[in-house]
Amino acid sequence: MHHHDAFARRSGVALTSLALAGVLLLAFANTAGAAVVPNVLLGTAANYSVLAGPSVSNVGLTTMNEDLGVSPGLAPAITGFPPGLVNLPGVKDQLGAAQAQLDLTAAFTDAASRTLTAIKGPDLSGLTLQGGVYHATARAALILPVNSTLTLDGGGDPNTVFVFQTDSTLTTFSNSHVNLVNGAQECNVYWEVLSSANLGSNSTFVGNILALTTITMQNNVTVHGRALARNAGITLINDHFTAPTCATSLPTTTTTALPGAGAPTPTLPGGGVTTSTIAGGGSGPTIPGGGAATTTTLGLTVGIAGPPRTGVAPLPSSNNFPWPALTLLGVAGAATTGVVVRRRLHAAGARPIGR
Repeated sequence: MHHHDAFARRSGVALTSLALAGVLLLAFANTAGAAVVPNVLLGTAANYSVLAGPSVSNVGLTTMNEDLGVSPGLAPAITGFPPGLVNLPGVKDQLGAAQAQLDLTAAFTDAASRTLTAIKGPDLSGLTLQGGVYHATARAALILPVNSTLTLDGGGDPNTVFVFQTDSTLTTFSNSHVNLVNGAQECNVYWEVLSSANLGSNSTFVGNILALTTITMQNNVTVHGRALARNAGITLINDHFTAPTCATSLPTTTTTALPGAGAPTPTLPGGGVTTSTIAGGGSGPTIPGGGAATTTTLGLTVGIAGPPRTGVAPLPSSNNFPWPALTLLGVAGAATTGVVVRRRLHAAGARPIGR
């Protein structure tokens, strides 16, 4: 083998290795945002907005969009429906409630056994938390005071899981809010409560309450999630449940500009597949080059219809570093450097080794 040929090949191999490293970094970058905390599996209990042990009692126009059931409650175990409403696809489901209670027990045990991420509380007001497992010192009671807000930050990963544990009670006071940002999903929030839960009037709550004993909701509480009680009853007063959102992928957006003038219709937050085309003209800012614009957003819907809710911010890109550009640079550099080095060594009259 000629010395200059070997040198050229070694140079090419080195840059090819750089390119392969870029590919690996790209692969790791795309998985770096995966949830650190595994999800809590609810099994068939996930079919219920409200699931109790002996009874559910309601006053006023409570609404829910998933199932309502009790087990091992005996008739009349559910009272106040009507005037309370279980909207389709939800139903008053007694046949499946026994299995749902078994699945709830398994989920409760799982959530209670999770390894602690950080001690927070008992007062949760004003906190912004990343995904993880949280409880107060000695797993004391958790509270969210009047007019206060707890913010859960998904960090751009829709699979981020939040688990809150208490060996005592969970209490939210009037006009308190749990807010989700940066892609955090309602279905991935769990509250494991060894005693009872009490939600204050006109409050907005997010997540799945897994309570060993009672769950009491004051007037006009909005729950983006579920109230699941193992061994005791649930009390409702003009409350509202929505099926918790659960997007599993990040949306992507592409925009194409064509000749003419016009203004694209804004993309609706929450994803879905939305395409809008405006033929030349129209009102709004002029697009350089003129023409129409087509904007397509691909992703899962994260907005929901129902009572006022906490905001779920549009999911951002999981990675802004130009990994693909680094990969292409390495591949192109490997090929170019090998050719250039060889040509220069030939031009200099390099001699083969051994001659």
